[in-house]
Amino acid sequence: MRIFINLICSLCLYCFACFAQAETQLQQHSIVFGVHSKTAPLEWRNNGVDQGFNLELMDRIGQLTNKRIVIRRKSFQQLLTDVHDPYSLIDVIAVVSPITIDRALSQSDPIYATHAKAYTLQGKSFINGWADLAGKRVAIKKGAFVDVYISGKEQNFTRVDVDLYETGFQLLIKGEVDVVIAENFVARRLMPLYPSIRSSSDPLIYGAFNFVSNYTNAPLMAQINDALRQLKLSGEYDRLVNKWFGTGREKVDLNSAQRRMLSLAIFVSLLSATGMLLTGYMSLSLRKRSKSLKMELAQRKRAEEVISKLSKQFQSVLDGIPHGVTLFNQAGECLWSNDNNNDLLSNPDFHYIDGEAFELKTALSDALSAQKSQITDMQIDNQYWQMQLHPIIDNQVVILLEETTEQHRLRQANDEASRLASLGELSAGVAHEINNPTGIIIHSIAFISDALRDLSEASEQYQKQNPFWSIAGMAPDSAMAELELSSQSINEGAERISRIVNDLKHYARPTLSNDYQPTCLNDVVEVSLRLTANQTKIFNVTTELMSPAPIVMGDAQQLHQVLINLIQNACHAIRQDADCYECSEHINIKTAVEDNHICLIVSDKGAGMDRATLQRITEPFFTTRRSSGGTGLGLSVCSRIIKEHKADMQITSRLGKGTVIKIRFPLDY
Repeated sequence: MRIFINLICSLCLYCFACFAQAETQLQQHSIVFGVHSKTAPLEWRNNGVDQGFNLELMDRIGQLTNKRIVIRRKSFQQLLTDVHDPYSLIDVIAVVSPITIDRALSQSDPIYATHAKAYTLQGKSFINGWADLAGKRVAIKKGAFVDVYISGKEQNFTRVDVDLYETGFQLLIKGEVDVVIAENFVARRLMPLYPSIRSSSDPLIYGAFNFVSNYTNAPLMAQINDALRQLKLSGEYDRLVNKWFGTGREKVDLNSAQRRMLSLAIFVSLLSATGMLLTGYMSLSLRKRSKSLKMELAQRKRAEEVISKLSKQFQSVLDGIPHGVTLFNQAGECLWSNDNNNDLLSNPDFHYIDGEAFELKTALSDALSAQKSQITDMQIDNQYWQMQLHPIIDNQVVILLEETTEQHRLRQANDEASRLASLGELSAGVAHEINNPTGIIIHSIAFISDALRDLSEASEQYQKQNPFWSIAGMAPDSAMAELELSSQSINEGAERISRIVNDLKHYARPTLSNDYQPTCLNDVVEVSLRLTANQTKIFNVTTELMSPAPIVMGDAQQLHQVLINLIQNACHAIRQDADCYECSEHINIKTAVEDNHICLIVSDKGAGMDRATLQRITEPFFTTRRSSGGTGLGLSVCSRIIKEHKADMQITSRLGKGTVIKIRFPLDY
């Protein structure tokens, strides 16, 4: 009996050793297969299970080559980039190649034949060949076998590159292209979703599915070809073709998974039976220990089930959220992504909101060096995005992408409202400024009118005859001099009215962002002082304007808005400090060049600010004048405008001593 027990134990240990050795070999020898399709019959995921012709064929090849197949899902363009990179983790992808042209990669034997045709809206004429595409806008999927076929050939049509055939169909519906040249299998799946699109030609290009890899993987491709030929000779390849490409065969196949689970169940059953036999022949002294081990095993199994369930739920949540979530390592390699907008990170048009180009590796390096989360605003075309970088363990970074176009537009609308509110505050002052020259005009015109009526009845002869003759009660010579002075007054008053009205109209004109022109900083100061004349008239305002006048690249209207806000804040600060009215200088505005920067400096002798207020002064909606109508948007808007002009704002302030605000523009800007 003891010999029998020893034999059973040896057999179990041998089985465990074989199983462990096989698992180690599988982990050491694997093929990373990159896939991108999301619908049958080629490759797709259903309820977390990867299925399809390409996947099952590659799985059989892995069995024949004794390699484990690892699936990685990415976009088509990202897979093409990876397979050209000898250092990429992706070993093999399945693509279509024209039958007459090989790709510049290590390429397998043909897997399955296909073709590409032209697709148009219903009612359009039939396309007999490439010549019928002359003058048309044709959508071509970048990197697809149609792109490979026409590269280097003369094209008599306008090419429109798209990332997906579905994008081309959407452009066709919108009327932005005339024709889409698409691969047959994909087009067949898309046409039920777009009933107004039809096939409008015979096959234009014939191609075949192939496995391709980087040339550094040529030995691996040779093994894949050998395995593929074995499958064709054994007839198993034909069975797979009939299974996945036969009529009505676009379905999920779980048979292989079920067989693997059955094998595992049989193995577990045998293991359990062996354990039961061993347990039956063990001594009574070991029963208590056996019972505790069973309880521990049950607890671990329950824990594994809970962890597995939580993992699936977490994966489902990440895949379902609309924002992009991507995990990178220190080398910039994508470890995981939910495939939502992560292609923006490799788009050359994706840049920071201030115009600086975005480099993924540089951003990852900065985040890992600082070991601190970073939040930045990004832009591509007319879309705005918020990008968050969060360093985690093992020198990895999680990047979150969220579209903020609507929030950006709301902020612009809020800025416009703030500017209009400031304009309303200036209206009373403008009206007051208009009244003075208007009174001069009325007085002068009345005087000139009276004088002209008298002069019309007089002449030089009349003056000789009547030496006591006068004009408007004055001697003729004095009256003429007064008439001339009145004319000058009328002219000066009219010019003053024109300047004020023009400045106000220019300030109220809608903002055109990034429409920057060479702008004279001294002119900005003079216009802003004219627009705030009614508010500053009770203060002593001095200026120190640099000569020659400094020129910066910017939007004069936005710079007016900044300086007007600063002048108004200075006036409010001075009103809070009664002692300041005795100062000889209340507000000083200066332009200068300091430390390779063009500077605009506004200083006041007002109440000043404490440290807590100074730290929050540029926060939106923070104000110390809430009870008197302050909104807290002025300096927040100014800070954003200054940042968009690639300038910076330095604020120094002391309670009871006043405030100095210095805006520094780059000298070479």
